[in-house]
Amino acid sequence: MPRTNFQELLDAGVHFGHMARKWNPKMAPYIFDQKNGIHIIDLHKTIVKIDEAADAMKELARSGRKILFVATKKQAKEIVAEKATAVNMPSITERWAGGMLTNFPTIRKAVKKMNTIDKMKEDGTFEKLAKRERLQIDRQREKLEKNLGSIRDMSRLPSALFVVDIQKEANAVKEANRLNIPVFAMVDTCCDPTSIDYVIPANDDATKSIELIMNILCKAIEEGLSERKLEKEKEATEETAEGEALVNPTGKKLRARKNAKPVDVEAEAAAPAPAAAPVEEAPVEEAPKAE
Repeated sequence: MPRTNFQELLDAGVHFGHMARKWNPKMAPYIFDQKNGIHIIDLHKTIVKIDEAADAMKELARSGRKILFVATKKQAKEIVAEKATAVNMPSITERWAGGMLTNFPTIRKAVKKMNTIDKMKEDGTFEKLAKRERLQIDRQREKLEKNLGSIRDMSRLPSALFVVDIQKEANAVKEANRLNIPVFAMVDTCCDPTSIDYVIPANDDATKSIELIMNILCKAIEEGLSERKLEKEKEATEETAEGEALVNPTGKKLRARKNAKPVDVEAEAAAPAPAAAPVEEAPVEEAPKAE
């Protein structure tokens, strides 16, 4: 069953493409018609592509992998940050720093620096610094938080990227392609879809369109996370059962006998030991008298 329907997409304005004179011919398979100089996206194909992307994201979440959401345009940044945080996924919504993926160790150093500043504030070292130094460190901390705050817990490269507006986020897409990281993206009629692994033909300028697609994808991620949690609980139950089987290999329940009386250990210790049975001495034969 599809995760969305034609009417929902129509109401959100997902079908509105870009101006016809700025179109990319490679998007022709996803274009239905042209009206008033604007291309109309074929929503039937969008439904199919959304389902494909949602299923793939669900599997990634189920296997415990991270998807990095990238959207720095004004219409999308708040929605993407909110939805990504809700499903515990990292996001970039301010600025894509060059080398975010291809030079990941350097990015991790910047994150460690931010964590070091936080520790200084916690242990009181920060208060011992001069006022000027404190101001400089605060500004540095704010800048790092703004650009890298959402990925501070990302200790390794993401398993996939989700991008809104691949023209604006061209550097992110290039880095992902270079590292063979799969890319999910909302692709408008003015974009080249050849560098995207999971194309979602949709209007990437309207807030309603972005929000609807984000809701569908994040719901799929939630399903994957729930299934992962259930699998872990099932494994833990099986491990417990295996442990019990090792302790009692016969598989029989160990039960006390029905009429068995409880044993009082202290009473047994205090009771006197039973008397030993008398030993009968063998009769001694007398020696014969000498005549």
